[in-house]
Amino acid sequence: MSSKTSFSRQGEQLWAKMPKANTELFALTYGAIVSEIVRDSSSAADADARLDAMGFSIGVRLIDEYCAKASLVAGAGGACRTLQEAAQAVAKVGFKMFLGVSCDVAPFPPDGRSFSLILYDNPLTTFVELPEREEADGAVDLSQMCFSNVYCGVIRGALEQVNLKVKCTFVRDVLKGDDVNEILVELKEVMADGAGEEYQEE
Repeated sequence: MSSKTSFSRQGEQLWAKMPKANTELFALTYGAIVSEIVRDSSSAADADARLDAMGFSIGVRLIDEYCAKASLVAGAGGACRTLQEAAQAVAKVGFKMFLGVSCDVAPFPPDGRSFSLILYDNPLTTFVELPEREEADGAVDLSQMCFSNVYCGVIRGALEQVNLKVKCTFVRDVLKGDDVNEILVELKEVMADGAGEEYQEE
């Protein structure tokens, strides 16, 4: 059985066992959180950074549940031994387990130090349409923000717990006119231990 097929099957099995939330309520709740963040932000970049930070904290916590249920802990049987396996685990198990959707992993570049997640269905943007460019003084230009940037933080936080320090960036966004959502994940460092200085237990 291929690694991709194995992870896909595992994602389906775990999703079937997870408690289900109402998708519309989930999308509306996230939208309310984003609205509050925008009100407290000075720019679209500031709002994106806050969403990323929020996602990082979520990812640090979700990885415990993920590892417990998926049995993908470092050093154990079935652990992710390569970045390619980590990519499939995030795309086929992580997204499916917690959101009910799965991603495709684009072909790896020759250096093998980055990967792209292709997300066709984004439950966070069910009721969202970004406005045209905002010209008002002092207003956050919502047309420039990355509404789903929380995903980048979640991926960073989760992978950092398994000693992979990565940078995540939305390079394509359906809300901005692209045909799919694409998140670029770049490996920056293989760490000796999990959660770096950025993480603080609340």
